[in-house]
Amino acid sequence: MTAKEIRQAYLKFFESKQHHIVASAPIVVKNDPTLMFTNAGMNQFKDLFLGEAPIKYPRVTDTQRCLRVSGKHNDLEEVGIDTYHHTMFEMLGNWSFGDYFKKEAIAWSWELLTEVYKIPKDKLYVSIFEGDEKEGLPRDTEAYELWKQYVPEERIILGNKKDNFWEMGDTGPCGPCSEIHVDCRPDDERKLVEGKTLVNADHPQVIEIWNNVFMQFNRLKDGSLQLLPAQHVDTGMGFERLVRVLQGKSSNYDTDVFQPLIQFIAAKAGIQYGMNEQTDIAMRVMADHVRAIAFVIADGQLPSNNKAGYVIRRILRRAVRYAYTFLNLKDPFLNELVPVLAEQFKGVFEELALQQDFVQKVILEEEVSFLRTLATGIQRFDSYTKKQAEFLMSENAIDPEKSFEDQWVHSILKDQMVISGEFAFELNDTYGFPIDLTELMAREKRWSVDMEEYNKALLKQKERSRAATAVDTGDWVLVNPDLEVEFVGYDDAEAETEIIKYRRVSAKGKEQYQIVLSKTPFYAESGGQVGDTGRLEDHSRLFFVEITDTKKENGVIVHYADTLPEDIEGHFWAVIDENKRLLSQDNHTATHLLHAALKKVLGSHVNQKGSLVNPDYLRFDFSHFARVTDEELSQIEHLVNQKIRENIPLKEQRYVPYDQAISSGVTALFGEKYGDLVRIITFDDHYSKELCGGTHVQATGQIGYFKIIAESAVAAGVRRIEAITADKAEAFVLAQNKELNELRELLKGNKDLKAAVAGLIEENNRLKKDAEKAVLEQSANLKHEIVHHLKTINGINLIATHVDLPNADAVKNLAYAVKDMVDDLFLVFTTLIDDKPGITVMLSENLVKDRGLNASNIVRELAKDIQGGGGGQPFYATAGGKNKEGLAGVLHKAQAMMTQ
Repeated sequence: MTAKEIRQAYLKFFESKQHHIVASAPIVVKNDPTLMFTNAGMNQFKDLFLGEAPIKYPRVTDTQRCLRVSGKHNDLEEVGIDTYHHTMFEMLGNWSFGDYFKKEAIAWSWELLTEVYKIPKDKLYVSIFEGDEKEGLPRDTEAYELWKQYVPEERIILGNKKDNFWEMGDTGPCGPCSEIHVDCRPDDERKLVEGKTLVNADHPQVIEIWNNVFMQFNRLKDGSLQLLPAQHVDTGMGFERLVRVLQGKSSNYDTDVFQPLIQFIAAKAGIQYGMNEQTDIAMRVMADHVRAIAFVIADGQLPSNNKAGYVIRRILRRAVRYAYTFLNLKDPFLNELVPVLAEQFKGVFEELALQQDFVQKVILEEEVSFLRTLATGIQRFDSYTKKQAEFLMSENAIDPEKSFEDQWVHSILKDQMVISGEFAFELNDTYGFPIDLTELMAREKRWSVDMEEYNKALLKQKERSRAATAVDTGDWVLVNPDLEVEFVGYDDAEAETEIIKYRRVSAKGKEQYQIVLSKTPFYAESGGQVGDTGRLEDHSRLFFVEITDTKKENGVIVHYADTLPEDIEGHFWAVIDENKRLLSQDNHTATHLLHAALKKVLGSHVNQKGSLVNPDYLRFDFSHFARVTDEELSQIEHLVNQKIRENIPLKEQRYVPYDQAISSGVTALFGEKYGDLVRIITFDDHYSKELCGGTHVQATGQIGYFKIIAESAVAAGVRRIEAITADKAEAFVLAQNKELNELRELLKGNKDLKAAVAGLIEENNRLKKDAEKAVLEQSANLKHEIVHHLKTINGINLIATHVDLPNADAVKNLAYAVKDMVDDLFLVFTTLIDDKPGITVMLSENLVKDRGLNASNIVRELAKDIQGGGGGQPFYATAGGKNKEGLAGVLHKAQAMMTQ
């Protein structure tokens, strides 16, 4: 079976068991502060497990894109080294939300593996939770008894909490699990050593293939376990491992999941896969990592220097480093794998094929940037080791004629040949130079890296980062747990409500409360639109609590407040700040009009890559590979304002089946997780029609006016437009008009401002040239006066004096003029230009060649007196500083240099 056939067989099997097939959620997680990436198939169903969302389908199945590179589930360092760990992988899963439980889950998993996939039964082992006395958790005897119907007891293994109690993170849904392991060793090996002893022992051929998790608990912040409202089944099967087993391979990388990528890399590198362990690892790393990188970018997360963006940049750089170091691929190459990958996933995850050019461009730019970083890091590394070597040789009286790399030198200095951990950390932190590459290069020179010092520096950085972002979140306190959340903000600005639950949150020393209401008009931050603010008033409307923000967490609308109402069990009025909402709506609708205008003016390739919508302005990021010209910006702005003047009424459709919406030609955003029912926002069926959950104006005329104020680059292939509307746009135009009137007054009422300003610029350039001519004449006349300061010391003609000239060019011209007049010249000028002290050193070429003098070294020494630094060429150098009082000392020191 091919990989595609194996995937399809899984989905069809569970569809036959009345499971609804759902689409994979984006790999980048939104609206969940505990996760950056989807790391398990159950992530998108977390709110169902917690009972915080209605269950539409009690049985579902899917294949989910997952990423494990940070936090509790981190497989990054094993990737490429072993045969079965990956960063991005597919997880095949089937779920029951309060429907079937252990009996059906175990029976169906056995049926699929042995009857559909035909895996020999004697190659399979199962494990169940042995219990945990400390937490008061009993052995999972129910699962044990069920497995006995299919598996001999000697093949049922008791597993500890680490292996057989599944937890998504430090908090959240969890429960005992039953793993299925397969022994892929040859028959003769299986006869010699029983597979049971190798389960969960990191044996490369005895691997876990499927995990049946029986969700029964919710882990609270204090570590205690709370029973979930209902019992659920959450299963996960590693697709890549399953394919390996069914295709009879000893490595996931030998299957048709990875081989197209690996063979493409091998052909490019001119190295056969399977011939060398080091190059094989490099190819596996590249094949694995490009999958993670491509899908994360396709789902809307660009590489950056923080959070999820930094994680994906780190993965990308790790792949480039392996290609550069072990495959000798010095030019950008990783991006060339994107078309191969997109072809593999056609019909499965179309997001990549639809954005192939964009994803490839982003990866290319990141590669180009990091290859420059690698070159810089290698240069700094070589410079560091060279200086250290020179120091060690001088300290240990080693003959400089002897090569530092000689074994004789190493035998004397080997314990001292250590790269500072602080320097290694600087390379990593400042220049993005991987620590493992620093270690590799050190080993090649037979040096070592002080990893203890490096880890201390890394720990300090992590502690600083944790301190800056630390959030202490308490457990939810239930007030009215039987009530459900209802959002009424599309239609109402206020609503009578009750508190369902609340919790305390502390961040950066500030304490806040998060409140969940039964009915709320507050729009939670989503789709780029900021959350509403407002008030939670008591029923008398005399007392209130300020709502400072509104966000979503696992699909639940959470209101932020600095205090709690006194009577938390009472009835309240939830009231939004209507003015803020109206201004936000103006900007949100403007992004829709802008998106459509960008597609019409720039082309259909334009897709939204991010947005920010608040009461003050809008920011819209979009895919485009060139700067938007002024002419194009004018066209875009004109088109948006034309649609505003048309006063197009809002056409809103709620609860439309997703497939029906897509087939109608609606614009959907990549990286968004849409439900089965969606909301369509239309302003003219032939202009703007998008899936959107935000709030909008009732007619475009409400926006008033749209004005672009900036256009810039965000990342490779991503541009950004910033704009204002309504009151802000009016204020902007009035301010511009006022400034123009003030200019007219300054120009004595000249109506042709352009001509008047051009005349001023022309006059200014003429005056500047006259001034420069005067300065040159002044410096030319000054050279004869300067020569009178000449002193001959030890056969060198010294001129050390202060010169009063208006700019550095005049000083330089004077120095060269004097050099042409005087042989054997050692010249030092001090200057004070714009109240900043400076030094200029000029030497005759023969003093550099015959006397070994160096202007760059001299100026650095002299600059110490003015608390500065500088450099330049051996015969000419300059320096600047902060201490003008030290200038006199510079001249004395220069003369003293000649008498030494």
